[in-house]
Amino acid sequence: MPTRLRPSRALRVLLLLIVVISAVFAATALAATRTVKVQDSFFSAKSVSVSRGTTVTWRWTGALYHNVKVRSGPVRFGSRTQLKGTYSHRFTARGTYKLYCSLHPGMNMTVVVR
Repeated sequence: MPTRLRPSRALRVLLLLIVVISAVFAATALAATRTVKVQDSFFSAKSVSVSRGTTVTWRWTGALYHNVKVRSGPVRFGSRTQLKGTYSHRFTARGTYKLYCSLHPGMNMTVVVR
């Protein structure tokens, strides 16, 4: 009768570690991000289309104070008024979000979440 070889404890631990690391990398890859620059009186993108679960980060690069507010959309959110730094929002609800800066008329953008 043939003898069955059993994996050693070290081999089982190594295989488990590989599975855990693979799961972490897969989860990180699924967490999509998108960056939009907030420049002087305009957003670097007029329209952005993202998948549900994507985080959009607005990065202030201009010399003026700005904010990001929701004019219309499934969920309301908004940044503080700031000169430098970033603001992030994770989009979990599908739909069209019309965004604007309350300090600068005409500074608008759209985020479409599919």
